[in-house]
Amino acid sequence: MSHYRIAPSILSADFSRLGEEVRNVLLAGADFIHFDVMDNHYVPNLTVGPLVCKALRPHAIKDGVPAVIDVHLMVTPVDRIVPDFAEAGADIISFHPEASYHVDRTLTLIRDSGCKTGLVFNPATPLNVLEHVMDRVDLVLIMSVNPGFGGQSFIPEALRKLAEARALIDAYHERTGRTILLEVDGGVKVENIAEVARAGADTFVAGSAVFGAPDLDGGYRGPLGKLRSALATVGGR
Repeated sequence: MSHYRIAPSILSADFSRLGEEVRNVLLAGADFIHFDVMDNHYVPNLTVGPLVCKALRPHAIKDGVPAVIDVHLMVTPVDRIVPDFAEAGADIISFHPEASYHVDRTLTLIRDSGCKTGLVFNPATPLNVLEHVMDRVDLVLIMSVNPGFGGQSFIPEALRKLAEARALIDAYHERTGRTILLEVDGGVKVENIAEVARAGADTFVAGSAVFGAPDLDGGYRGPLGKLRSALATVGGR
């Protein structure tokens, strides 16, 4: 890993002009587009589905090539919707182990659909399931808030879980040479992103910290630049 990745969450974007928001944030230097999917069953909120993902796919271009769309499924059941998001243009599909009857089967389904896989761990969810499926996981997402709503405050205990996940991922990389990304989502901002990076994260979901602080021209170089400057105090992974 040569650098940190910032993945602005469109949950905090202006939904009346999502295509423009995606273009602007990628032009400003974002690495991924984080796409939060909520079903009002697994979490008490309802957001967007595969049709919106498909509509945004042509707008998600970085340096002339398709940018990574990082889909976070907060839905149950999971398996039914995976192929739809794969067809809609998702690159990474992450889900919560509690939302799947068979975690290994869901990971296989995501891979067979042509996407990279992610497992998401809520603040009170232990990491023990990860140790049994690391060969099938491309990304681990640690929630530093309870899922369902943007704009929540960072839960400090997430730092300990990040460090624990980093130790597991590094040990696995040592054995196999395979890289697994470690992402964090919830309450990430300029004031704490360096501390979060020191705990082990290499990929950062930022919603209101980016979309809530646009430049005067409507772009996002300012907020993304501040996050990058804070990360520069830590150094790359």
